[in-house]
Amino acid sequence: MSRRDFLKFSGTSLLSLMMAPYIDSNWFSKNQFSPDTLKHKFGRVISPTVDVYLKPSVESKMVSTLWQDRVLSIESVTIGDNENAYNRIWYELGNAGFVHSGKIQPVDINPSNGDQNLPASGGLAEVSVPFTDAIWHPKSPHLVTYRLYFGSVFWVKNIIQDRQGKSWYRIKDDKWDIEYYVDVTHMHVIQPDEISPLSISVPEDEKRIEILLKDQAVIAYEYDKPVFLARTATGARFIDGDYRTAPGNYITNRKRPSRHMAAGDLAAANSYDLPGIPWVCYLTEKGISFHGTYWHNDFGKPRSHGCINLTPDDARWIYRWTYPLVQLDEETQTAKSGTRVTII
Repeated sequence: MSRRDFLKFSGTSLLSLMMAPYIDSNWFSKNQFSPDTLKHKFGRVISPTVDVYLKPSVESKMVSTLWQDRVLSIESVTIGDNENAYNRIWYELGNAGFVHSGKIQPVDINPSNGDQNLPASGGLAEVSVPFTDAIWHPKSPHLVTYRLYFGSVFWVKNIIQDRQGKSWYRIKDDKWDIEYYVDVTHMHVIQPDEISPLSISVPEDEKRIEILLKDQAVIAYEYDKPVFLARTATGARFIDGDYRTAPGNYITNRKRPSRHMAAGDLAAANSYDLPGIPWVCYLTEKGISFHGTYWHNDFGKPRSHGCINLTPDDARWIYRWTYPLVQLDEETQTAKSGTRVTII
């Protein structure tokens, strides 16, 4: 199957929705889609505000405005009427109306019971609720360090209890020399099978990835056959510099399941401070990488500072599928070889 055929025929549910601007629009119904087309059943407002419309179109009547971090159920997924838009996906949120997907993070509300058999040396955990406020110390729960968002991943070191008997995970930041604490019921300790390697029977030299800058798509191949496709947001040009992702040949020879990116990192603007970025697969020594995003859901056009932005779910797939393989207890894995990546 050719790359063009794969882009045309890949997937029948969410993948098809995501690739809508690049596939014959006759393939898609204008009707709404079941929330089963999304893995996550709720939507969190990402931007300071988002406009809600009566229909999935900016030409329809605006009925309300939602504020940042408002969480509503995703009732349906549909394709907007602007066939020239790079992202035509709209969500129907609760009873509010229709919102463009780019400003909504699909999330779950899965609090844990707090008894997750954390290893004595600590473990890897992800935020399992739409957001949670990390605090400086349980003695001062009103002093917030960061608001952590669904899908972000952290190394938790141990558990402590406050005077009321509430349990908190201690997180040692991997960029700044600080520690902070998170409600254990808002975190899920990741188990080995959740990040076990994928397609390990396929030799390293028979796996490869293409990043199509024009189409803003990532395609993974096994034995030259496409097995995975995701939309992406690669590097763009901003007023503070040119961060466009450079074409060329690379390998994924350095990986981290979690990374705090901030203050001048090529992966984030100077004004950003993004803890717990998940599933990082580096392509260059300067930090250009595949990684998950929780600060936007607007894939299909360049908008990063050089990195290959993916949804957390897609970034996890790339992390698990690519070489080198990473053990659950390893904070960083570096190798001389890795999966080939061609940026076109």
